[in-house]
Amino acid sequence: MDDIVQKTINAKRESKAIEFKESFDVTSPGEWCEVIKDIIAIANSGGGTIVFGLGNNGEPSGSDVSAIISLDPADITNKIQKYTGYEFSYFDLHEHHKAGHNIAVLTIEGLPTPVVFIKPGTYDIGGGKQRSAFSTGTVYFRHGAKSEPGNTEDIRKIVEKQIDLMRKEWIRGVKRVVEAPRGSRLLVVPQDVYESTSDKATPIRIVDDPKAPAFRKVDTDTTYPYRQKEALQAINDRLGGAAILSTYDLLCLRRLHNLENNTRFCYKPKFSGLQYSEALVEWIVEQQLKDPHFIEHCRTQCYDKRYELGLVGKHKPKEK
Repeated sequence: MDDIVQKTINAKRESKAIEFKESFDVTSPGEWCEVIKDIIAIANSGGGTIVFGLGNNGEPSGSDVSAIISLDPADITNKIQKYTGYEFSYFDLHEHHKAGHNIAVLTIEGLPTPVVFIKPGTYDIGGGKQRSAFSTGTVYFRHGAKSEPGNTEDIRKIVEKQIDLMRKEWIRGVKRVVEAPRGSRLLVVPQDVYESTSDKATPIRIVDDPKAPAFRKVDTDTTYPYRQKEALQAINDRLGGAAILSTYDLLCLRRLHNLENNTRFCYKPKFSGLQYSEALVEWIVEQQLKDPHFIEHCRTQCYDKRYELGLVGKHKPKEK
């Protein structure tokens, strides 16, 4: 079992990186708003976990978490995007056990840039009254075991963290120069290199080493014109209703075929989500037309693989 998940399950109290939920009604808009607030606060604070089915003391509450385990990751992403405008998919939902009870563990990755709420998380609490989990324009962080609006100290820590990462990157670059063999020649080239017939052009050599710098003939917005939403739309339009590819399906394809490391299909900017190429759209459409069950099989294989690793329960993925 992953060390972080094990530490979370054994925890006796909540913390900056751990949130316990005794129960969670997946049909309640209000409870979704509160959970989304905690997800974003944890992501903005460097990552952590939310455990469903544990009380404040870390002991099982006995609540049924089967509906939570059965959630489609795409539904979680869509609900977060509704309030943030950001396609947040840096999480995994696991089923585990503690003291003979089933619990659900949502692991959340940290983000380099804080996510801001663009819509209020207002919901009805009965009696003609409403409550807001968060307001438009707010940025939430974890303060101890609470998810609260950010302050100057939170922003200072974010800036310092990014500066520290840049400093470490510079030091690594200096170290490579210092340790270079005697007689090596230092070349400074731009991030994007274009073909040229000029005598002053810098010569480069094309290799397939994934650690080598990536050089492209045109800018990435032209080579990888699709964000996730646009890529899904393009694929479904070309399939003409033959298959409906969801956000979760695309995630399965990325995991099974290692698409994120295939520069022909994907490009990862430093400060935003993946961008997809026309070649990826054509490849997925071609595979689905060759085999009408291609997307369905990928979805099942991805689920089975996660089940073998103990990341999900026995519930099969929903049929599309």
